[in-house]
Amino acid sequence: MTVKIKDKKFKVAISSEKIQKRVSEIAQEMNQKLAGKDVVLISILNGSFMFASDLMKKITFDAKITFLKLASYDADASTGKVKRLIGINESLKDKTVVVIEDIVDTGITMESILWQLKGYQPKEVIIASLLFKKEAFKKDYKIDYIGFDMPNEFLIGYGLDYDGYGRNYGEIYSLILGEKKEINNVLLFGAPGSGKGTQSKEIIKKYNLVHLSTGDILRYAIETNTKLGQEAKQYMDRGGFVPDKLVLDLIEQRLEMNIGTSGFIFDGFPRTVEQAKSLDDLMNKKNLNISGMIALDVEIPELKQRLLKRAKTGNRVDDTPEIIENRIRIYKEKTAPVMEYYKERNKLHVINGSGKIDDIFKEISKIMDTF
Repeated sequence: MTVKIKDKKFKVAISSEKIQKRVSEIAQEMNQKLAGKDVVLISILNGSFMFASDLMKKITFDAKITFLKLASYDADASTGKVKRLIGINESLKDKTVVVIEDIVDTGITMESILWQLKGYQPKEVIIASLLFKKEAFKKDYKIDYIGFDMPNEFLIGYGLDYDGYGRNYGEIYSLILGEKKEINNVLLFGAPGSGKGTQSKEIIKKYNLVHLSTGDILRYAIETNTKLGQEAKQYMDRGGFVPDKLVLDLIEQRLEMNIGTSGFIFDGFPRTVEQAKSLDDLMNKKNLNISGMIALDVEIPELKQRLLKRAKTGNRVDDTPEIIENRIRIYKEKTAPVMEYYKERNKLHVINGSGKIDDIFKEISKIMDTF
């Protein structure tokens, strides 16, 4: 049986009968091990609500259940910034907490959840995930209850969704790769003050791309205290640059977290030709490619004027005339040659970055529609 959601087709990977059988088995294991304990079940929204509901019906010990949601600190889902748990309104101190998830893949989200739950001083934290992608998993903590080991594929159904749809299915479906829409992976390029931030928001909105900003990725890894984040913090605390290899590992994690999306927009990477080559190697490894580079061309006097204005209106203390001059110089010397790298590969598209925002975006859209 197959279903179609928007531009993608999916086939049944796990039947509803198998799901219910496995949920019953997990409930029986919990009934034996958790009876007599002070238990609070925590269902992580949105995806785990069906699993949590069916599991709750089958457990025989007394337990409370609460539904929590991960929310971005800046309320921008595309940034990937550190997320916080919202909805905890009772004490978890000295209790057995069972975190219920629909799926664990890279393990980054669950690591963030575990890190935040420590602050509530539970006696123990147990993880129950209906699905587990062993191939994608990058962490070393234990998943206590696993429903099904799954290949690293894009899945929907039984709470999982594609762009908000498909959660209602009683089965788990996997993406039919032959029907997969071509993915657009775009590099947005330009000097400081060229308008990349403004235009990237419009591109993300129209083309449903995932925003990959190296600054955001580094902050997320550090604030969630991942192993890679700890390594990056050591370099940054010393005032040094984070090595390319480490940045690429973080980008690779982000790619794996967003399997099945329409594509990615890279902001702030690559900055050098060597980084561009390494990114190409990574994309080839993932059977992906860079569709093209869109470079916003703005004359230097206008760049300086924009940055000075931003310093006044946006309280940007780092945008002094001297620093602005230095940032533009570094861009011209080290970063601009990246444009030549993509030009040689017929992937460079230069857009006039001066003028009205809407007019600039229309020109960008003309290029995007050719990818």
